Amino acid sequence: MIVVVKPNTKEEDIQRLIKMIETQGVKIHYSKGIDHTILGIVGDTTLVDVAKIRSNQIVENVLRVQEPYKKANRLFHPDDTIIEVNGRKVGEGTISIIAGPCSVESEEQIVSIAKSVKQSGATFLRGGAFKPRSSPYAFQGMGYEGLELLKIARKATGLPIVSELMSLEQLPAFEDVDIIQVGARNMQNFILLRELGKIDKPILLKRGLCATMQEFLMSAEYIMKEGNDKVILCERGIRTFETATRNTLDLSCVPVLKKKSHLPIIIDPSHGTGLSWTVEALSKAAIAVGADGVMIEVHNNPEEALCDGAQSITPTQFDSIMKTLKKYAEIENKVM
Repeated sequence: MIVVVKPNTKEEDIQRLIKMIETQGVKIHYSKGIDHTILGIVGDTTLVDVAKIRSNQIVENVLRVQEPYKKANRLFHPDDTIIEVNGRKVGEGTISIIAGPCSVESEEQIVSIAKSVKQSGATFLRGGAFKPRSSPYAFQGMGYEGLELLKIARKATGLPIVSELMSLEQLPAFEDVDIIQVGARNMQNFILLRELGKIDKPILLKRGLCATMQEFLMSAEYIMKEGNDKVILCERGIRTFETATRNTLDLSCVPVLKKKSHLPIIIDPSHGTGLSWTVEALSKAAIAVGADGVMIEVHNNPEEALCDGAQSITPTQFDSIMKTLKKYAEIENKVM
């Protein structure tokens, strides 16, 4: 349930209304936007006296929210969420570019790639230290050493770092990681999501392999319910009957999720198909469809990559793609 407050209402009057509603055994999510002030009622709304709330002179309307997600719902938060990370914004008309290798392999490799992608205009550096792999015999990442190498690359370039957390026991080591990534396989690891909701750090939440959009938003809700509203959604392709590509990149989710939620959305074209030659086309499409950025895998030698070389592009190819994407961003009145 949400309460829409009339424009130009005094703050003290809003606070009196909040206290009155809270006496009915519920909690309030307060969202003060540019045009509207919204009070989201969280809890057992059957206890709430709707008539009493409607009778208050500062109330414009009272609406029941049908969707099971509340805090991630645009009705609760009409304005787009903007997340700031070390002076860089995700959202607000900015196309964020997250680039780097699937996995960190050495100091020379990650620093070299970090310098290259920064020069081309990347805003964040990605790199896997812990890698969830389908085969137990595949390269699992460098672990804690990989995280330290990412920090070295950050120091060398100034790029904020993004890396994937796989379990709660690893959380202390991610204290100095700028954006924590939750991979597709952990999208419904609800214990992990709850704990990530208790920290003050942006979370990049990837859509599960077979997750519906509602299930995706419910996972975001798990994080936000605990107090962390810095959630970035990431579409990375879903599993369908198609075998020509590694996954099926669902670009339709961008306008749909934008309508349903206020959270920023990033597209991962590299995982979306698993084919490096599709990355440029899908990145252009991501901007055209309204995404807030893209995550691109870049490796200095894809043929020798220890992980996902087939979907990685070279720094030279990345530089070329960035020049094209800047033109597309301008068409959409966005900046990179």
